Amino acid sequence: MATVSVYNMEGSEVGKMDLNDNVFAANVNEHLMHMAAVLQLANKRQGTQKAKTRSEVRGGGRKPWRQKGTGHARQGSTRAPQWTGGGVVFAPTPREYSFKMNKKEKAGAIKSALTSRVNEEKFFVLDSLKFDEIKTKKMVNVLDSLKVEKALVVLDGEDNANVALSARNIAGVRVVAFNAINVYDILKYDTVVATKNAVEKIEEVYA
Repeated sequence: MATVSVYNMEGSEVGKMDLNDNVFAANVNEHLMHMAAVLQLANKRQGTQKAKTRSEVRGGGRKPWRQKGTGHARQGSTRAPQWTGGGVVFAPTPREYSFKMNKKEKAGAIKSALTSRVNEEKFFVLDSLKFDEIKTKKMVNVLDSLKVEKALVVLDGEDNANVALSARNIAGVRVVAFNAINVYDILKYDTVVATKNAVEKIEEVYA
C-alpha cells in the first residue's frame, strides 16, 4: 500500500496517509491516458469549419471563351479552383470530432494518471485547505511552502469558494473538485495537490 506524507498549509508534515492501491498503485496504461487526453481535446472542438467547393460558389455558369483558337488555356468556368473567386479544392466541411470511451477505460485512465503522479512523488496531500477570505497571496504561500509551481489543486467540493477564487489569478494553477478531475489536467500540471478529504472521496469513486 502506497503511503504519502500529509502536510498542513505551512508546509510542515503532520502525518502519513495510506492510499488505496486500486486507485493510486494501479497499472499505468499509457495508451488509455493518451486516448483520454485526446478525447477531452477532441470533444472541445466545434467542427464548424466550412469552405465552398466549385459546385457551391456563385457564378461561373458560362464558358469564359471558346475552346480553341484564343491562345489561352482551355477553361470551362471562372469558378474553378485556379481562378480568383473560385471554389476550394477538398474544402473542409462541418464534422463531429468527438468520440467516446467506456466507463472502465475512463476509470483506468484516471487511475493510471494518478498512479504516475504518486510514482513520480508529485502527489501532495494537505490536511485541509480553507481560507477565511479571498487572498491570492495566501494561495501562493501554500504552494511555495510545498515548493510547487505548476499544480492541479483538488478539493473536496465543500465550502471551497475562497480557495478557488484565490487561485484563479495564479499562472499554472488550476483548482477543481474531486468529481471533476480528468486525465488531461493531471498530465498538464506537473504536480497534484489534494486535500485529505478529496483523496478519500476519489477513492470512494474509483476504488
